Amino acid sequence: MPIQTVASQRLYQQVAGQLGELIRQGEFLPGDRLPPERDLARQLGVSRPTVREAMIALEIAGLVDVRTGSGAYVRKAPSSGVMPFAPPDIGPSPFELVAARRLIEPEVAFTAAGCMHAGVLAGIAETLDLMRAGIDAGQGVQAADRLFHTRIAAATGNTVLSAIVEQLWDSTFEPIFEGLSRRTGLPENQRAALAGHIRIFEALERGDAVGGRDAMRAHLAEVETILMAEDWPAPASAPQSATGTD
Repeated sequence: MPIQTVASQRLYQQVAGQLGELIRQGEFLPGDRLPPERDLARQLGVSRPTVREAMIALEIAGLVDVRTGSGAYVRKAPSSGVMPFAPPDIGPSPFELVAARRLIEPEVAFTAAGCMHAGVLAGIAETLDLMRAGIDAGQGVQAADRLFHTRIAAATGNTVLSAIVEQLWDSTFEPIFEGLSRRTGLPENQRAALAGHIRIFEALERGDAVGGRDAMRAHLAEVETILMAEDWPAPASAPQSATGTD
């Protein structure tokens, strides 16, 4: 079965489904290395982030192993059957999620800068301390990471904005995002995330709306860069829901 072009607007589940079907039909056998992400993206007519998400879906389904600096290898074929292989629904696209955050959270920071007072600043500063403590202890920091962003949203006084940011963060606990982020929740990436948070906090502390927006934009751009690192590191040893680079 030759690889078929997939329209760019399709979700990673369709890409994973086509790759899973190729594995089932013997185009790729157990132990085979799948083509590099860039090659698959070109052949399938989708972006490299979509291919990366598809690999996570296949890994969660138990069909492939993604190995450090080496690539994705077939672990087993899907069960035979009359219906094409269909990966389970494991959450929204992580890269679409980050893209949505890049549209929304900088403006949230801009608005929040005009709403700062001692109590709010103390609450946000507390999340920085929690994140430092987690990093120093070699633990996951996703809870503190989430709290930083949601407290900034709450500071705007706009319950709709706050609910949107809460919902975006809830999506980071879906299996596909956790599968992606556990490979990036390493100490150096956690420290980079903390540094980004500190820059955002300092702008908010000054009441610098433009600076807060710019710092949030830079922070989320860095998150996206980390998620799309050319060579994936090994999965972090922390539980999947305990990582934090956002």
